[in-house]
Amino acid sequence: MDLFEGLGNEFAPAKPTEPRGKKVRKKAAPPVVVPVAAPFVADAQSQERADLAGPALPAIPLRDTLALASFVHPQATREAVLGSARVAYEFKRGKRKTIGFVVGAEGLSVRAPRWVTLRDVDAAIQEKADWILRKLLETRQRHARVEATRIDWKDGAEFPFMGETVVIRLDPKHGFASVGGTLDASDDGAGLRILRLAVSQNAEASQIRDAAQAWLMRQARRLFIERLDHFAPRLGVRWQKLSLSNAATRWGSASADGSIRLNWRLIHFRLPVIDYVVAHELAHLRVMDHSQRFWDTVESVVPDYDLLRQQLKDEAVPRWS
Repeated sequence: MDLFEGLGNEFAPAKPTEPRGKKVRKKAAPPVVVPVAAPFVADAQSQERADLAGPALPAIPLRDTLALASFVHPQATREAVLGSARVAYEFKRGKRKTIGFVVGAEGLSVRAPRWVTLRDVDAAIQEKADWILRKLLETRQRHARVEATRIDWKDGAEFPFMGETVVIRLDPKHGFASVGGTLDASDDGAGLRILRLAVSQNAEASQIRDAAQAWLMRQARRLFIERLDHFAPRLGVRWQKLSLSNAATRWGSASADGSIRLNWRLIHFRLPVIDYVVAHELAHLRVMDHSQRFWDTVESVVPDYDLLRQQLKDEAVPRWS
């Protein structure tokens, strides 16, 4: 089983299925089901504030708040105007029973049965407009956060290591023969950790990046093994093999034979988040699905897994390419 969370993708394990909306019908043809977004539920404090404030003003649809926005899929073949936003989307027909919508890193993709008219497709998109715009905006914002984390590989570059900021210092005078680098306390009183790499001052950016990645991967393997050994007995399972992954859309996976794959970039996160992923994959050695029994198993060793799972989705991971 794979853990698809974070990394800027839209395919994380789903929460309870979203309610379905009205069906779009066509004579002598099966109905087209257009799902709607799950309703927003305020927390208790927000609801209390709303009650004290008196009757709420009518909500303004998201489509009416985006002025002159434009979302263009690179393989777009059709487009729609949703409120003030222009959405150019990829459209394909296939063997399916309903109209489907997918919002990914490239934009909106729409899939429809061969018998559905373009008028019905347009109507379904308008009915789904608020959900589409919300997802497109969230994806654009996530991409902007990721771009903001792009690392400029040089002396003084910074990146997170287990939730703390680390500063690179190029130190070719030290060999660090066995480990390639060493992590020291701050040398300027700022409180930041210093990663000294045995790389020359005139090294190419790619050389600095590769040296930092090699050091991080060694730290990741050491830590992952330690955490696997910590959680496996508590879950009553045995893991057999650890592999480090560099996947773009998944944090980890587990096989029935006890093989575990973990993305080395997890080392950027705080230890509790790493522990959630480790426990998640080990729990799959007992339950190879995402049923309630599986989540109960995860919760038995990581009680606040839901909060940590959300942090994994929300926090931007540094761009290495």
